This record gives sequence, structure tokens and C-alpha cells, in this order.
Amino acid sequence: MSKIYDTAEEALGGVLFDGMTIAAGGFGLCGIPELLIEALVKSGVGNLTVASNNCGVEDFGLGRLLSTHQIRKMISSYVGENAEFMRQYLSGELELEFSPQGTLAERMRAGGAGIPGFYTRTGVGTLVAEGKETHDFDGETYLLERGIVADLAIVKAWKADTAGNAIFRKTARNFNPPAAMCGRICVMEVEEIVPAGSLDPDHIHLPGIYVHRLVQGPHEKRIEQRTVREREV
Repeated sequence: MSKIYDTAEEALGGVLFDGMTIAAGGFGLCGIPELLIEALVKSGVGNLTVASNNCGVEDFGLGRLLSTHQIRKMISSYVGENAEFMRQYLSGELELEFSPQGTLAERMRAGGAGIPGFYTRTGVGTLVAEGKETHDFDGETYLLERGIVADLAIVKAWKADTAGNAIFRKTARNFNPPAAMCGRICVMEVEEIVPAGSLDPDHIHLPGIYVHRLVQGPHEKRIEQRTVREREV
């Protein structure tokens, strides 16, 4: 069966339900699955738990789902750049689980690898450690972190073949591979789909076995913060 769908809405068809957990790739506005996020907004699915490094900005990326109050809980490592995120959290409208950045990436990877939990020193002695099991190894205390298995993973790649083998371009190769791995269903949007076998196997960042559905489309690629200097004359 073909993994390719004509639109983001079709690619998400039959997999959405209220209260589901979604793992989303990207960092800020870099490498985000913007087409799939917009399709989620249009679907009206709600009460979502979203595991992602952050929540975009107020009017783009995952911030679109915040503005429509479709997200109940965020599992994130960074909450900057989005005033609405801060407002909803401080007002009690949004539940937030802080997860250190490397820990969050490993929780996704572990979930995809069938590893239910792992120990790490990151977060010991901080708020991150509250309520978590600890164990001492070689005289050091470690936290037990649970792997994340999401109902759905939405990710963005630069190029993929028809089998779903994917390449991520530069910084966009951030949370996308581990997010894709941990989804029971992974839907990937790409800039270009090429025939199977046309990509160098040594250049593949994510094997197609993790990818269930593909959609190709145009991307806006906003710049989160633009910093310039005056031109020297």
C-alpha cells in the first residue's frame, strides 16, 4: 500500500481522537510539521497532550493549537518565545511537564526502541525530580525517566522516498527522528518525495519502517527571530 497522501488532512484521516498524545518534531519554528499542525487545528480534535521541545510562537507552529485551546498538557523543555503559553500555564488553563532537553529526546527515542524507562543524573535535586523514583549507581543519584510512546507522531523532513526513508536538512534534524520513532502512527510531511532506492542508504537519517504516512506540500519556513545589522558603506 502507498504511504503517500494528497493532503495533510487526508494523511491524518482516521487517526485522531480527543485526549490523544502527540509527539511533534521541530525546534522553535525550525523543522516543524506546519502543514500537519494546521490540519490538526482544522480537525477540532482536543484535550491533547503534546510532547515537543517547545510550543512555537503565538500565531504559528504548535502555538496555533494553543490559541484554539486544543492542548490540555505540554511535555516540553523550553517555553520561551510564546506569551500565550506562559499566560495559559500561569492561569492554570494548561498543564505543563518540564523535561530537560536531552532527557526529552531520549524519552522519545527510548519509547520508540521499546525501552520503558532509563536512569539519568539530569534534574537530580531540582523540581524535575519531584515524584520520581531514584536509584544510586557508583555513589551518584539518578532519576528514573519513562519512555514516551505517543498515539501519533507528526514530523517534518526535507526529503523522503516513497518507502518513507527520510533525510532531515541541517538544524531540522533536531527532535524529528526521535519524535517519529515514538509514535504508534507516524505521519511525515516532506518538501520532496523521490522514488524508492534513489537515496543513498548511508545518508538516511530515519528508516522508513518508522513512517506510516507521507504528505508533500509547500512550507512557509518563518524565521522566529531575525537579527540584522546596518549595512556598512
